[in-house]
Amino acid sequence: MSATSPIRTDRVTAWLDEHVDGISGPYDFKLITGGRSNLTYRVTSGEGDVFVLRRPPTGKVLASAHDMVREHTIISAVGQTDVPVPRTMGVCTDDDVNGVPFYVMSYVDGAVLDSADKAAPMGLDQRRRAGEHLIDVLADLHAVDVDAVGLGDLAKRDGYVERQVRRWTTQWEKSKTRELPAIDEVARRLAGDLPTQHSVSIAHGDYRFGNCLVDTAAGCVTGVLDWELCTLGDPLADVGYLGVYWSDPGHEQARPNDPTGIDGFPTYADLLERYALRTGRDLSNIGYYVAFSSWRLAVISEGVYARFLHGAMGDQEIDTETMSGFKLGTERLASEALDALSR
Repeated sequence: MSATSPIRTDRVTAWLDEHVDGISGPYDFKLITGGRSNLTYRVTSGEGDVFVLRRPPTGKVLASAHDMVREHTIISAVGQTDVPVPRTMGVCTDDDVNGVPFYVMSYVDGAVLDSADKAAPMGLDQRRRAGEHLIDVLADLHAVDVDAVGLGDLAKRDGYVERQVRRWTTQWEKSKTRELPAIDEVARRLAGDLPTQHSVSIAHGDYRFGNCLVDTAAGCVTGVLDWELCTLGDPLADVGYLGVYWSDPGHEQARPNDPTGIDGFPTYADLLERYALRTGRDLSNIGYYVAFSSWRLAVISEGVYARFLHGAMGDQEIDTETMSGFKLGTERLASEALDALSR
């Protein structure tokens, strides 16, 4: 590939050979489809070893959202716990190698359940177990002692929602491609009714089936992925975010990139009860967190749409229908956030 490509093959090959034990080139770099933010490659060595390389999107991006060193640090720390994550193998901070920092991690087997079709071959018991394990893993993540794993200085511990509302309001101003009054109204109302934060935990920021690998035969999560939005904060934000995606069996699917809504998966109420029993946390105000998460996701969706418009997504192909989906998705999520606050 040329020096302007997402992967500078010769330089990255030399770096991998020198800095990662047990592998050697040449390497085949294949972009994993479905990524809409950081670029993720499945890499195969000359001897058949498979691992994963992550780098930021090409083009102009918001700096804090694509910090490879930070993401590598988080996964390395979480890897000390029982939360299933890939094993980190190395991080490159020398921009002379590939133009931007990148890191490599182990390849984990499993299916990404990002549609109902992906979950269709699973039995009813397998779907139930997968849903229960998904919320159990989240509870385990929220139980991690942030100081014990070396993440105590990752971010401020208090005022998480306040900080997030401020951050994503600013991000909206940087990323927006049009005016959406619903976004501004939700931001105003969220800021005016901030909940009390009762505990601090590792907050994944984008926790759902679409960012996990699942053993569909066993019905369990084998790897939690996409930690770029992770910070320290209110654990209930992750629980509320899961509610934005989750559809109860028999109900209309909330998100096309989520498998829930078909028979077998637990209801969202079941997940809340299981999480509350496991953690002892009060979920009586979870509706606020669902609204907050829907609004934040609307801002993220607009950011992805803006990057596609500006050609900052590398060699990922994008069609008009997908582009329209991100644009309309921003509007729909903002409207759903407003509705959630009005109930």
